[in-house]
Amino acid sequence: MMLQVAALIVALSCVLLDPVASYANGRVTRACDSMRPQHGHQAQDSPKHNLTVDKTTFKAGDRIKVTLSGTRFEGFFLQARDVENLDGAAVGSFTLIDAEESQLLTCHDAQDSAVSHTSKSRKTQIEAYWNPPINAPQRIQFRFSVVEKYKIYWVMIPGPIVSQPNVPPLTKPPQTSGATRTSQAPSHLTKPFNSTGCGVSKFCVTNPSACDPQTDPKCFFLSFKAEEDSALIEMSGPGEGYISFALSHDQWMGEDDAYLCVIEDQQVQINPAVLSGRTNPAFDDEAVLRDMAWSLADGVIQCTFRRDIRLPLNKNRFDLNSPYYIFLANGEARDGLISRHNLQPLITSSKYNIRFPETVGGSRSPLIIKAHGALMFVAWMTMVSIGVLVARFFKPVWPDRTLFGEKVWFQLHRILMASTVVLTCIAFVLPFIYRGGWSNRAGYHPYFGCIVMALAILQPIVAVLRPPPNSIRRPLFNWAHWSTGTTARILAVAAMFLGMDVQALNLPDPWDTYTLIGFILWHVVVDILLEIHGYFILNKAEIFEEDRIEILHSVSLVSTAGHTFKKVVLTIYICGNLAFLVTFLAAVYQI
Repeated sequence: MMLQVAALIVALSCVLLDPVASYANGRVTRACDSMRPQHGHQAQDSPKHNLTVDKTTFKAGDRIKVTLSGTRFEGFFLQARDVENLDGAAVGSFTLIDAEESQLLTCHDAQDSAVSHTSKSRKTQIEAYWNPPINAPQRIQFRFSVVEKYKIYWVMIPGPIVSQPNVPPLTKPPQTSGATRTSQAPSHLTKPFNSTGCGVSKFCVTNPSACDPQTDPKCFFLSFKAEEDSALIEMSGPGEGYISFALSHDQWMGEDDAYLCVIEDQQVQINPAVLSGRTNPAFDDEAVLRDMAWSLADGVIQCTFRRDIRLPLNKNRFDLNSPYYIFLANGEARDGLISRHNLQPLITSSKYNIRFPETVGGSRSPLIIKAHGALMFVAWMTMVSIGVLVARFFKPVWPDRTLFGEKVWFQLHRILMASTVVLTCIAFVLPFIYRGGWSNRAGYHPYFGCIVMALAILQPIVAVLRPPPNSIRRPLFNWAHWSTGTTARILAVAAMFLGMDVQALNLPDPWDTYTLIGFILWHVVVDILLEIHGYFILNKAEIFEEDRIEILHSVSLVSTAGHTFKKVVLTIYICGNLAFLVTFLAAVYQI
């Protein structure tokens, strides 16, 4: 009991909550430059909102009341910028009037230089004070973005211009530079693309290996055709909502250069994004992409676009001259809002430079998780099953034979069970190493695993403390040893059923379920067969004893014949067991 409690404490102490991206709280400092909501949709024209000020001139020490009003909206973002440099940093600072509806943000180390919403609550008006800095420019213009709802928003709407006293009037409206341009809407692909040129003129990632998106609707496909200053990128795959890829410095999500093709209103939106840890992707400025096109047919998404090899002005976009790990993922989306990917992303086994033509694959399961699954299959599918069978039915088969000073059946049972405990301990720590703690996305599997681990450690401790055969406490030990072992085996099977569908492993459905059911039936049939055989052998021995047949060693002859049958059954069972094991190990390897 103490051991179980300790295991539970260790498991709970490792619990870590995965962060969740939340943009409804208004902490959108990532948008300080572009003032663009990271929603991945086209901004609207003809704004419905207006910004007014209570004065048009200012001097040091003044403050200007700014009022944003219009039809009901959920979010907003407000800054003041130098008219002579509208693409530059925010100017001055703000003071809140209503701290429940608005909050201050720091942009480019300028404290309180922007104002945004605090929640998605609907509002029609926001007020704040703007405070000019000591070294204020001659003229500033207020700029604001407004989100009516997730897909409907306006970006960098020009507001009033205020100036210092005695500054001559502007002769023409202020303009932003081309750096803030928006991209053109994607067009429709005229024909589907294919794998022609992979490994010759373009770099390709495929799953299954060497598949062609033109002929295989289940093919996940990504290609890069690098030219002197730009790369043409093509992506295809089955997806209920989106397909995406990311370039990464390691095999973990976080601080990655990502690109998503998302279904919205029977069209496909193409957006660059940034992955920060295990959070939702933050959509970035789509102006870095051009020549965008897409198609959507028979559940297959295809999209293509071009981007420059180097984008030094955009720190979120990686230099394509360097090697990276490549992720390929897909998942569901509703109204353009993506959900977590259905499968573990495909990840290349090493870094690749997309400028060098090659065709590569990847794995949807990390090696450390594959090792976890493989070790658990070996331990609880093969070693435990054979060990229990030997202890239950093979004690009389080798009555006088010993191995290292103990009876053969006992040594076999002890070796197999000890190996099970060692493999389980090794396998148990691997997911914690991979996740860096507890996983809240693995369902009940880790809970069953923790209980199995505790019971697996408890069993040999109880076995070491077993009383002598003639002790009055021996029946209690036998019952405790059997019940603990049986509970562990049942929970281990349940954990295997659940673990096969965990995203990090996810063996093919429904093959995995049916195959594991087949293994259970195989074990049950052999178990029942040996029980029936034992019953008839015992019954036949009793008949010989009752009839007092005076044949020398008659009962021994019956027993010997029974032993041969048992050995044959054990051999067949081990072969069948290993066949199931190899089948599962092969499936784990091929993921």
